[in-house]
Amino acid sequence: MTTETKNAKTLADIASEDGVFAIIAMDQRNTLRRMFKAVDIDASEEDIRAVKADVARALTPAASGMLLDPTYGVPAITEAHALAADCGLLVAAEPSIRDSYNGEPRTRRDPELNARWVAAQGGDAVKFLVQLRADRSVQTPGEPDLAGEVLDVCREIVTDCNSAGLPSVIENLVYPLPGEQLTGKAREVAIIEAATALDELNIDLLKLEYPGSPASCRRLADALHRPWAVLSAGVPFEQFSDVLKIAFDEGGASGFIAGRSIWREALPLSGVERQSFLDTVARSRLDDLVTVANQRARPWTEATRGFAAI
Repeated sequence: MTTETKNAKTLADIASEDGVFAIIAMDQRNTLRRMFKAVDIDASEEDIRAVKADVARALTPAASGMLLDPTYGVPAITEAHALAADCGLLVAAEPSIRDSYNGEPRTRRDPELNARWVAAQGGDAVKFLVQLRADRSVQTPGEPDLAGEVLDVCREIVTDCNSAGLPSVIENLVYPLPGEQLTGKAREVAIIEAATALDELNIDLLKLEYPGSPASCRRLADALHRPWAVLSAGVPFEQFSDVLKIAFDEGGASGFIAGRSIWREALPLSGVERQSFLDTVARSRLDDLVTVANQRARPWTEATRGFAAI
């Protein structure tokens, strides 16, 4: 980070001592409600807070960081003192309601949800979700430049984080353009092109989708000048574990930011049953991923190459 802010945080505050990211993600809000619905539970706010605190209590002793939302997650773990003392806290700063334009996601930032607001909640890093298709062009007069808007918001976040002394973590999810089937090679290309565009900004850490193949991971490694971590996208645990090995070996990823693949089955459980699942199955999954990351991930301190950021 380039800030002169006193007591500035760095990526070291959300990484292991060896510079590897092993981050538990549980920043879901509306998605979590839908997950409860899928198991026939009409979750209350208390239900949502409780499961977030339970996951934090069971898993953060083995994690380098935890990603939480400010609505339910941060208040829950703060009240329950559920975050392990040496586990960093990432706070999701994107608005909970997403905008759209003709069916495409449209990125906006609430200026009040800024880096100092994150720091006031005890956060060690700002996480912001965007949906960038770097290859999207403006088709008609008066149509917004959705890709340009994403990049502008990211520039604002980087500037804000630098001034407040917090690292910026940008998560990108690609999406199909109208009439497009975004699968296979086309999806791989979209992930790499979006990551390449974001790489031109002075973002501290990119949270990216697995690009789909060893060859695409190598292309991603060649394109990036800054560290990236693999998101799990809710895929089954075994699949994510395999993906991680490729992302580390071929893509030079510096760790993972994973959620549902680890803790999903805890939702329909309660009490002793939930605690038992988290302490055994979920913790074992996390331990396995941490072992793989420690053996294969590229420390973030080695992943930054010289680049003229804009």
